[in-house]
Amino acid sequence: MLNDLIARMDAGSALTEPQVADAVAALVREEVAVELKADFLSALARKGETIDEIAAFARLLRDRAVPVPLDDATRQREILDVVGTGGDRLHTINISSTAALLCAAAGVTVAKHGNRAITSASGSADVLETLGIPLHHTPAEAAAALRERGFAFFFAPNYHPAFKHIGPARKLCAERGQRTIFNFLGPLLNPVRPTAMLLGVPRPELCEPIARGLQTLGVRRAMVVCGAVPLTKAETGKQKAEMAHLDEISTLGPTTVAEFYQERGFAVSELRPQTFPLQPAALADLVGGDKAANAAITRAILRGEERGPKRDAVQLNAAAALFVAGRVKSLLAGWELADELIASGAAAAKLEQLTGHRA
Repeated sequence: MLNDLIARMDAGSALTEPQVADAVAALVREEVAVELKADFLSALARKGETIDEIAAFARLLRDRAVPVPLDDATRQREILDVVGTGGDRLHTINISSTAALLCAAAGVTVAKHGNRAITSASGSADVLETLGIPLHHTPAEAAAALRERGFAFFFAPNYHPAFKHIGPARKLCAERGQRTIFNFLGPLLNPVRPTAMLLGVPRPELCEPIARGLQTLGVRRAMVVCGAVPLTKAETGKQKAEMAHLDEISTLGPTTVAEFYQERGFAVSELRPQTFPLQPAALADLVGGDKAANAAITRAILRGEERGPKRDAVQLNAAAALFVAGRVKSLLAGWELADELIASGAAAAKLEQLTGHRA
C-alpha cells in the first residue's frame, strides 16, 4: 500500500482522504517496516503537503487520540491553545507556555498540548513540569483541572499511543536530513480540540496552509504566526547579516500572520513590532537555557521581576492569544491586559494555584 502511494506522490499527485486513511493505518502498524514508513514520509515532503492532506492527517490521527471527558459546561467555553511547532532552533525561552499561563490568569480556559524538547533545551512539558504543573493526569483528572482551574496540560505521548510506531520512522527521516509532515502536525492534534489557537510555525510560507488546515478541522478562531529575527554577522559567522524565523510573534522583526475569526474571513498580513512599546532587543536577549533556567525565567516574568525583552516577547504573544480567545477586542488591549495581570499579582497567583506553591 505505501509503495503504491509513494509512486503516486512521486508522479506529483496529491493523496485523497481515503488514501491518507490507508497511509495512517500503515504508519501506526508495528509490522510495517520502518524504512518503508520513512520512504513514504519523505515522498510526501518532497511532493509538498497540500492543505487537504494536512487536514486529513490531523483529523485521522486526532480521531485515534485518547478521548478527554469534558463536561457540557466546559465544551461551551472558548478553549485556547498557545503552541509552537518547534523547529526554529533559536533556543529562546518558553514564550508560548508562559503566554498560555498569562491567558489562564485572565480567565481564559487553556488546554495546553505539548511534548518534551526535541530541537531545544526545554520543551513545554519540561518547563511546566519543572514549575510543578502535572504532566501525567489521567484524562478525567485533566478534564477536571480544565473545568475547575481553567488550565490543564495534555502531554502528547499520553494521548497519542499510536505514535510509538511512527517515532522510529521520524527518527530515520531526521537522520537522513529530511523533515516530515509531523514536524508541524503536532499542534493540530490537541485531543481537547480547542476552539481558538495561537500557533507558531518556523517558516512564513507555512502560515497560510496550516491556518487553512485549522479552519478545515473546525477551529473557530486562529492566528498562525512566524516571526522574523534579524541575525548579525557575528551571530551567523558569515560575511553578511541574515534573517532567521521564530515560531512565535517576534519582537525583533515583522511577523507573518494568517488568521480567521467567526465574524470575518481569512486574511494574511504582516504584524510589525513598532506598534507596541517594546524595548530595544536582539536575539541574544530572548535566549533561554535548560528547563530549570527557563522555569525560573517564567516565574520571574509572572511575578513582575523580569521587565526586559523576555517579558516583552511573552506579553506580545499573550496579547495575541487573548485577542484570538475573544478576551479583548484588539492586540493593544491584550498588551495592556497582560501588563495589568502581571502588575496586579494575578499572574503569579494563577501559577501558585496551578502548582500548589508560591510562584
